[in-house]
Amino acid sequence: MSAFEFFFSFYGLLLGLSVAELVGGFARVLHERQRVRFGWLTPLLAVFVAMDVATFWSQAWTIFQGAPFNLSLLFLGLVVAATFYVAASVTFPRVTAEGVSDRIDLDAHFWAHRRLVFSCVLAANLIVATLFATLMSVNAEFAALSTPRLWVGMAIFVFGTAAAAFAPWRRLAVGALIVVVAYSVFNVLRSAAVLVAAGGWSPPGG
Repeated sequence: MSAFEFFFSFYGLLLGLSVAELVGGFARVLHERQRVRFGWLTPLLAVFVAMDVATFWSQAWTIFQGAPFNLSLLFLGLVVAATFYVAASVTFPRVTAEGVSDRIDLDAHFWAHRRLVFSCVLAANLIVATLFATLMSVNAEFAALSTPRLWVGMAIFVFGTAAAAFAPWRRLAVGALIVVVAYSVFNVLRSAAVLVAAGGWSPPGG
């Protein structure tokens, strides 16, 4: 087992718990749908968090593939993944703990918890962005990855996430959420276009 495989088995497991928490939260809400007012803000927030977790999984391939085994990197992965887990666990309400007779409003839940969820996502991204910028400053191969599109995308994500978390006006917060989700979808579609242009992948050999 290589150093990257060892790190990724730990990091991927922790990020996977965040995905499980998101899916489980959505499933619990569906189970109690008779007393839930769904709205669209909390589901859209869940899409945003899930897509960012997937993005981090992808980024680990670029950033950590050549990293040596080191306890500090394991701890860094723990901090990032744990921060995501907190965001994922708060995205949906704990419906079974709120009483069978209580009504649940997912839009109200979004406004009550948006700062915590967005702040956790933003903190995790800033930690990895700081590591990436440090690697760029000391390694020419990482420095070659620096492009205007990378930094423009980072600015859109950081300012959009911060606005969604802390904007005092609800319309601005909702607009920022839509922007960061649209940016995430754009990145997925762009990756899909690259995959199609490359001819997809070959079937397994006989």
